[in-house]
Amino acid sequence: MGPSRSSAKLMFCYYPCPCGYAGDTERACVCPPAAVTRYAKRISGPLLDRIDIHVTVPRVQYEKLANDRPCEDSATIRARVEAARSKQLHRFRGTPMRTNADLEAKDIREHCQLDAAVQSLMKAAMRQLQLSARGYHRVLKLARTIADLQSAPSISPAHLAEALQYRPRMAE
Repeated sequence: MGPSRSSAKLMFCYYPCPCGYAGDTERACVCPPAAVTRYAKRISGPLLDRIDIHVTVPRVQYEKLANDRPCEDSATIRARVEAARSKQLHRFRGTPMRTNADLEAKDIREHCQLDAAVQSLMKAAMRQLQLSARGYHRVLKLARTIADLQSAPSISPAHLAEALQYRPRMAE
């Protein structure tokens, strides 16, 4: 039996501090600042750098849950995701790649072309966020996916800005 390729998606969550209330708007964190920093550093920077999307999920207020505001339904979201996946399959036809996540560093320049405005934003982000080479590539692949979800032919500054906001917030 020959080699086979597999893929895995990892999703995990963790509290922001030992007590779980750092950043909570309704309940005060009781942890000393040093404990919060120590807790955050338990997950290594290189591991965090390998995670594409980091999201802080705040407590949801009752009023927002009880509100009958219309929101985008699952079928609409699914159609948008399927269209983006189809676009990626078409983009990578004839290659072993199927999605933007499969892009290797050597393929980034071809498939994630940046105009001057996006390059300027990326340069500033690299400096300010101290992105590693891995982080740089992950941000570009995510920005390309965000552009695909919006049926955009190229990565815009808004797509890159959205991708950048999903980078981890490293503990000081």
